[in-house]
Amino acid sequence: MFRIRTYNQIALRGLERFPRDRFEVASELSEPDALLLRSHPLGGADIPPTVKAVARAGAGVNNIDVAHCSARGIPVFNTPGANANAVKELVVAGLLLASRHLREGLDWVAGLRADSEADLHRQVEEGKKHFQGRELRGRTLGVVGLGAIGSRVAHTALSLDMNVIGYDPALSVDAAWRLPSQVAPMASLEALLARADYVTLHLPLLDATRNLIGAAQLAPMKEDAVLLNFARQGIVDDAAVAEALRAGKLRGFVTDFPSLALTGVPGVLALPHLGASTGESEENCAVMAAEALTDFLENGNIRHSVNFPDLILEPGPGVRLAVTNRNIPKMLGQVLSVLADADINVIDMLNKSRDELAYNLLDLEEEPTEAAMARIRALEGVVNARLVRP
Repeated sequence: MFRIRTYNQIALRGLERFPRDRFEVASELSEPDALLLRSHPLGGADIPPTVKAVARAGAGVNNIDVAHCSARGIPVFNTPGANANAVKELVVAGLLLASRHLREGLDWVAGLRADSEADLHRQVEEGKKHFQGRELRGRTLGVVGLGAIGSRVAHTALSLDMNVIGYDPALSVDAAWRLPSQVAPMASLEALLARADYVTLHLPLLDATRNLIGAAQLAPMKEDAVLLNFARQGIVDDAAVAEALRAGKLRGFVTDFPSLALTGVPGVLALPHLGASTGESEENCAVMAAEALTDFLENGNIRHSVNFPDLILEPGPGVRLAVTNRNIPKMLGQVLSVLADADINVIDMLNKSRDELAYNLLDLEEEPTEAAMARIRALEGVVNARLVRP
């Protein structure tokens, strides 16, 4: 029986994915095998020694001490793409909000006072001229980051008859296949910023992307351009954006991340982090996280981990051994040598590495003894080893 400790409010549809006959799931569990959370901050000291995996029902893992998990050989799973549609729809809303003065118009109508329908109609007809906007059709949208969300935004923008240009220095093969052929690739971020009427960001927050958009990047942008950030707070230098807006060098900034630097600045539309705030998105994230944990705990497979390589070995006969080790030479050979000394035949195996870690799955004809397991765990460089299906 695997024990899953949950934090935050996890969507019921996700919790139902754990087989009840093999999993116990609750927010108050001692000695859990895995942790499932959303925004709960998780430091290294908060992770019990029994934990084999951590999953976040969301894309970002800034609230998790990933380095500590890696040091202990604990894979951290996330759910990339599960909230992609929710964010895409909010980006479209942001484009319309910035183009058609919708917030100003709504606020103005809410403040109207009229004595009759005729008076109200007169005020509306006289006032609407103050809220003239511009259409998206024919405008150029620059998409920075062409992963699960960015590619969807590109598709939708094309359906709105916008011209779409894109930039992503880390574009994966899978993402390239998803990308519409009408999206014009840009050789650099600077080239994209100079051409776009609207720029939308869809990148993770890393050291390389922190303050990616600052004063230097804002300088070549069109004065009537609009910047949108529905990715992560910290990718944009809010103070630099505020300065550009005040100086009339940027038309608008739509963000899902309010900050004091943006408060009261004309042209700012700040939303209260609504990107993934839909029932459908929360369910998708919970389901994806639950399925990743189940497959890892029961089969040793890894899908969508931020610190381990993706590795899927289809279930086969025999006993499955999972070994995590430092990514150094001759580790697999040493493990195989221990198994050979114990006269245990390997039916199938798969191993991959990512950065400083390597992960191995080995299907064996028979179960290793405790002595053999102890020898494997004692090998210099082995982080952990477990029998997945004894």
